[in-house]
Amino acid sequence: MAGILAWFWNERFWLPHNVTWADLKNTDEATFPQAEDLYLACPLAFCIFMIRLVFERFIGRPCAMGLKIQANGPQKAQPNAILEKVFTAITKHPDEKRLEGLSKQLDWDVRTIQRWFRQRRNQEKPSTLARFCESMWRFTFYLYIFTYGVRFLKKTPWLWNTKECWYNYPYQPLTVDIHYYYILELSFYLSLLFSQFTDIRRKDFLIMFLHHVATISLITFSYVNNMARVGTLVMCLHDAADVLIEAAKMANYAKCQILCNLLFAMFAILFISSRLGVYPVWILNTTLFESWEIVGPYPSWWVFNLLLILLQLLHSFWSYLIVKTACRAISKGKVGKWNPLHVSKDDHSDIESSSDEDDSPPPNQKHHSSATNGTNKNHGTNGYLTGTPYPDEH
Repeated sequence: MAGILAWFWNERFWLPHNVTWADLKNTDEATFPQAEDLYLACPLAFCIFMIRLVFERFIGRPCAMGLKIQANGPQKAQPNAILEKVFTAITKHPDEKRLEGLSKQLDWDVRTIQRWFRQRRNQEKPSTLARFCESMWRFTFYLYIFTYGVRFLKKTPWLWNTKECWYNYPYQPLTVDIHYYYILELSFYLSLLFSQFTDIRRKDFLIMFLHHVATISLITFSYVNNMARVGTLVMCLHDAADVLIEAAKMANYAKCQILCNLLFAMFAILFISSRLGVYPVWILNTTLFESWEIVGPYPSWWVFNLLLILLQLLHSFWSYLIVKTACRAISKGKVGKWNPLHVSKDDHSDIESSSDEDDSPPPNQKHHSSATNGTNKNHGTNGYLTGTPYPDEH
């Protein structure tokens, strides 16, 4: 184990030439980032998770009820042992051949079986009220941490001159504000990582899990090798758009359509301008070129910049999805009444559209005429943003 640790913390990888870990030990005159500082984030992440539960129960839920958001979830499917076995053990999306076999076995028409599977899938989805509470919690945190970041950074020299991120690097002392900023951001994303295993499992589980791991890795990486100054710029830049998307989701769940449209438009403009404009011109310029000129490259410098470039590629992909979502919503909606966060059954929404026959119980006999001639009028639900997998990515 000692050999593995020595290999992992190799100074020639982490630090510039002629700098050792001993040079960055805390003294009476200066405090530097230490890897063990990050241990505090684990218990703090648990505390944030508990605060979230209290917040959603005593603040988010009353606010949702005040906005007339119902706690009722999707309609439950009628209990059926055969279909339940297929759903849990074989497939949640039966193909046409399996549907026909089940139709003969149960003496139900195919359309009724399709409706049963749709209702059964929806039972595993969180209610609109739960979604609202989750978005309100994230909105509150992002608003607080973004406000804190702006108030802190406007007093720092590296906000106005990014070369200050590299002067006297890595001998830049760690301030209380930077330590608090980093530990709180890291704890929040650790809590999101943990909550994925306790919340209702979603279709984007793996994508969001990988995103949270990447975010935590970047925060940890920049703290350990004392790139904290540029790290604070990256975190603050990303938190700005997160506030607006969560606000847009809340407006959508509350059916405040005009406000939802406005917030989503503001989010799209801010996201694209900050991620495709400010980020490469401001952040990548200083990490790639200014740091090369002042500090020079070393192994972890290459890794850090590679991660930031990969993040830029994700920004481009997410921007494309945002534009695609907006264009699809405009083309499908009525002029002057489009919902950018509305998704239909065809868009594979989290809560699938319900048909007008969903209130009726499954028949005991086949009704082929309804299966062949019936209409399936999908009514828009209070859908969720699936076109933009917007993870609070950092």
